[in-house]
Amino acid sequence: MPVATISEYLGVQTNNVAEYIAVVRALALANELGARRVDMLLDSKLIVEQLHGRWRVKDAKLIPLHAEAKALLAHLDRWTANHVPRAQNKQADALCNQAIDRVQLGGPRVVVVKP
Repeated sequence: MPVATISEYLGVQTNNVAEYIAVVRALALANELGARRVDMLLDSKLIVEQLHGRWRVKDAKLIPLHAEAKALLAHLDRWTANHVPRAQNKQADALCNQAIDRVQLGGPRVVVVKP
C-alpha cells in the first residue's frame, strides 16, 4: 500500500514517457517526504531493466527522464523496481483514469495525497 499518491494528467504521451514521468514524480515526492527506501512496482519491463542498468536507454525522449530518475534514486539508501503485469497494478491504472476524468470535468491536472 502506498504512503502517498500522485494522480497527474499528462496529455498525449507514449506509454514509456508517461511511465518515466510517473517514476520521476514519485521519486521526487519520496525525497520530499524524507523516504530512505522506495519499492516501485512498474508495468513497464523496459523501464525496470533500464533503471537497473541491464538495458541501454536508446530513445532520445527517455534519456533525460532516465537521468533524472537515476539522480533521484541516488538520494535513497535502498530502492527496488519490479515488473508487474498491468492487471496487478490496478491502483496505478485507477489514478491515471481519475486524472483523465478529473481534467475532462475541469478539475486540476495534478492531485497529490500525502500522509
